[in-house]
Amino acid sequence: MSSRAVPIPNCPGHNHADYFQQKPVKPQNRSRESSPSSASGSSRRPSFGSIKEDFTEIAQSFVDTEDHSSNDQQSKPAPATAQLPNPDSPGFCCPCGAFLGWKQIRLGGRRLSRSVSDLRLLGNAQSKGFAWEVDDLSPVTPIQEEPKKIAKKGNAPIELLPAEILDQIISHLAIDIPPNGYTPRNVDLVSCLLTSRTLHSATLSVLYRHITIPHSIIFSKALNHIRQYPALGTIVRRLDFSHFTSVGLGRTQQMNSEIQNLTSRTLLECLELLTNLKECLLQEHLEDDVNGDVVRKLLSRTPSLRAVDFCGCSSSTFSDGFLSAVTEDPAFPEVLPTLNRVSLHECSTLNSRVFDALLPRLVNLTHLDVCHTQITNSALMSIPHSARITHLNISRCTKLTGPEVVKFLTTHPAVRDSLIYLNVMTDSSRHQLLDETDVDNLLPCLTSTLRSVNLGGAKIRSENLPCLVRLSKHVEELGLNSANLTISDINQFFALPPSDDDKQEGPSARRAWVPSQLRYLDLTKNPHVTQAALLNPKSCLLVTPHSYPLDVIELSEKIISPLRQRSRANKYGNGWLVRDLGRRGWYVREPMHNAQGKPVNVDDGRRSWKMGARWWGTRKVPVAVGEVGGLYGHYMFKK
Repeated sequence: MSSRAVPIPNCPGHNHADYFQQKPVKPQNRSRESSPSSASGSSRRPSFGSIKEDFTEIAQSFVDTEDHSSNDQQSKPAPATAQLPNPDSPGFCCPCGAFLGWKQIRLGGRRLSRSVSDLRLLGNAQSKGFAWEVDDLSPVTPIQEEPKKIAKKGNAPIELLPAEILDQIISHLAIDIPPNGYTPRNVDLVSCLLTSRTLHSATLSVLYRHITIPHSIIFSKALNHIRQYPALGTIVRRLDFSHFTSVGLGRTQQMNSEIQNLTSRTLLECLELLTNLKECLLQEHLEDDVNGDVVRKLLSRTPSLRAVDFCGCSSSTFSDGFLSAVTEDPAFPEVLPTLNRVSLHECSTLNSRVFDALLPRLVNLTHLDVCHTQITNSALMSIPHSARITHLNISRCTKLTGPEVVKFLTTHPAVRDSLIYLNVMTDSSRHQLLDETDVDNLLPCLTSTLRSVNLGGAKIRSENLPCLVRLSKHVEELGLNSANLTISDINQFFALPPSDDDKQEGPSARRAWVPSQLRYLDLTKNPHVTQAALLNPKSCLLVTPHSYPLDVIELSEKIISPLRQRSRANKYGNGWLVRDLGRRGWYVREPMHNAQGKPVNVDDGRRSWKMGARWWGTRKVPVAVGEVGGLYGHYMFKK
């Protein structure tokens, strides 16, 4: 759809920026975490309770709302950006000590000059004076410059670009993550709106394509604009509530319900106006407003919907409404051909009948996140064979059994040859999914398309090491939480296999050996990994150059805590730093620097299968491409 073809009135009095620029609100009981005064130190600040990935060169570096290092940062003055002088031009000029002005200059060896007029003789016989004395020189014809062409109204070079190219240029000005709920956002796009009619039309397409709602006030403004100009609703492709929160506005939950900015009624009205919606990202702060009518509208009456996320919704209003919409509505379609990315992450109260009714309808499913839900073995096997799942998260599902999960992963056409991301992590202290037999049957059958595998809580032992080493040749993320592997077992990921005869088998083994591709390794709750063993380079290769390209090692708190203290005490360190967030902690490799102090060979962690995430060890499947932030970032990296 061309951005110039949108039939939107060009009314100068209508300011589309009102929705995108929320005026400062003076809250009465603003919480410490949401205070806008802390936003002065960064260009973009996440909303309350959220995280976003920091744009630094060190892996696993996050910006948390509750920044525990704020005191340290305030104590360190910010580096001044001094303007360096141009090395080609001197700071000042002065004549040498013997300079006497116009006098004492030798005139062709005959005599010395006594006045400025004597200097005329320095030239040849045809010299008639100085160059700046134009009266004595022959007239020079001036070069006439062509007059600058002034573009007519509407014919500026940028306005003559095709709509598709103009759309790509303006898209770079959009911001996925709002700075906070009080400061203006998308200021550059608002400026483009006021430039010309052509840019106004092209900017509207970018401005309304992805609508991010951090507060109910912004939702009310957006709904009013779309209600007044329904053509704007046809532009919207993503409705994002992943940053939504009511904390920080000085209101209680009762006050929010009385204001009626965002309710199930207004949310349903908004969805009715978004006729071309493709992605809807909801979360637990909206669980009481996502009732049966909203679910029914999303799943069965939005023909263009591709992705939907109900992360963390577990209220009775949501669960009962979802069950009634999927199982009790006779008009619910038998097949949902367009819906291919579904996340019910942490929707723990959904009845198992929901999965039995929903999953068989997803004939083109590619992304499925049912972490910590009541999904059953029969529902998992009911996924249509036409689906091609690339991202699957069935972690912490207590109603699943190991043999059925292994059978599904090794035989079902939907996952047998297409998986890229697989998470079957469980808490071994509460529920054991994969025992020794299940692990022995699963590991040899895992496909080479995998790039991220989390086997946390499974009964992994030294006998499974050959399969794990083979897996490390193409897997970049490997979760081995609670695995019973010794330090020598872990070393085999990064070292050449031992040879009995170095003269005969050694060279051939070296040529056939493929280095590890691991960037991330989860070793939490490993009984053999301790601080002393980890920092011993003679017995452990994890934090040595031999483990490259390994950048991130996730460890338990009892190891991270002394490592953090050691890093603070040791000024120079060992090339590794501690990064932690919420309940999780990582030991990360510092980037290498050249002689000029610039990082070299830096892998920022971007992968197409991560869909916008930059760091390693995510525990939630993303269903839309974008920067990590809001409550989704909390579930991905913090919990």
